[in-house]
Amino acid sequence: MRIPLLSMLTTAALVVGGAAGLAAPSTAAAQVPTVPPAASVRGLPDFTDLVDLVGPSVVNIRTLERASKEGPGGSAPDEQMLEFFRRFGIPIPPGMTPRGPRQERPPSEEAQPRGVGSGFILSADGLIMTNAHVVDGADELIVTLPDKREFKAKLVGADKRTDVAVVKIEASGLTAVKIGDINRLRVGEWVMAIGSPFGLENTVTAGIVSAKQRDTGDFLPFIQTDVAINPGNSGGPLINMRGEVVGINSQIYSRSGGFQGISFAIPIDEAVRVSDQLRATGRVTRGRIGVQIDQVSKDVAESIGLGQPKGALVRGVEPNSPAAKAGVEPGDIIVKFDGKEIDKSVDLPRLVGNTKPGNKSSMTVFRRGSQRELSIIVAELEPERPEAKAAAPEPTKPQSSNALQALGLSLAELTAAEKKELNVKGGVRVASAEGPAARAGLREGDVIVAIANTETANVKEVEAALGKIEKSKPVNVLFRRGEWAQYAVIRAAR
Repeated sequence: MRIPLLSMLTTAALVVGGAAGLAAPSTAAAQVPTVPPAASVRGLPDFTDLVDLVGPSVVNIRTLERASKEGPGGSAPDEQMLEFFRRFGIPIPPGMTPRGPRQERPPSEEAQPRGVGSGFILSADGLIMTNAHVVDGADELIVTLPDKREFKAKLVGADKRTDVAVVKIEASGLTAVKIGDINRLRVGEWVMAIGSPFGLENTVTAGIVSAKQRDTGDFLPFIQTDVAINPGNSGGPLINMRGEVVGINSQIYSRSGGFQGISFAIPIDEAVRVSDQLRATGRVTRGRIGVQIDQVSKDVAESIGLGQPKGALVRGVEPNSPAAKAGVEPGDIIVKFDGKEIDKSVDLPRLVGNTKPGNKSSMTVFRRGSQRELSIIVAELEPERPEAKAAAPEPTKPQSSNALQALGLSLAELTAAEKKELNVKGGVRVASAEGPAARAGLREGDVIVAIANTETANVKEVEAALGKIEKSKPVNVLFRRGEWAQYAVIRAAR
């Protein structure tokens, strides 16, 4: 399609005129750059006023460590380039040592360069936010302001789960950033980053918000952008067109170690919540209820009568945990927590994690065709424990009727030892699974505890439940595999 030249010139004149209008404000306004609302930006935006506004609040953070920790050879020779590879466990390309090979030298107490990152000023008295992985393991932190002043920084606190850290420098009268409202951030909106990629301070890049609520972790729904982010940008701010910080640049997706069009930022509301706790106590406390969860598939949701695939499927309940005391059972689907809907399973750990330990919360679960209201007292999140191994089931004589054979199942009664091991009152063990049952994901050793929303304590009850189901309809099965519970939908062969 051809565009008239006059229209192009008119459009260009409007864009240039708009930029000129921003560049020549009144004398009073020139002292504090005025940034237009995001909704008023048309065409290609001009980021110059944003840089003037936010640039003085972005800092460079260098980390140092004692050479004696590393022994001969000191620290790694190219930490700026290697920061990404250390962070994500990517193999280091051979020969990637621009500073030359390591030189053997005796251990020294002199601090050696370790890495570089970015950060931004939270308060005029020197509080600075960055990533936890930027400061992790450092013996000394050196903060460089845009005016080239350098300060030794003290670590206030760091939280590895969210990758947020707060450091403090002894200074006053600093220019703090303005915190934005993450709920106003829209996909497709222009955003800008300022940081120190590969140690190059005060570098500005820009792009758009590619997605929100990107699930890459239990406690953080990341902001995805196409802003160019490289090693050294970590900890720097993601800024909207109003000059507000909406995220902390934290991760990139890359096969080469450099930017490939996908980067992730920690939402600023989550980061501020963490930083408030770090500033108050030096650590972050989170709630826990003691369940292992999974996503609810469409087939399972339709088969058990839930309708839409939503909520968090409880695959396991820790003994003596808050969930166990509240009456939560494996196979339950948690659809609400404290009145808030659980759309995806990852929503639950975030809601629980943000709940103060000791708080009495309400929880709605879907169990065998109906909803139940439970009350639960949230505990404090503990360090992860190794997964326990289930004992091997004792062999018993398998049974298989015509109804079971149509599903490809051969079942056996549970022994008393198996019931005790699995902490169940009843159920049947899968002796073999073939055809439809195997295709649904069942296998030998699984323990079926319910069929078609009906609890089954033994093989006889399984056959009775199957007798009430039309042969043409799929059968939902709740089963245990070791400590974990999950659903399967069996479609009988025709």
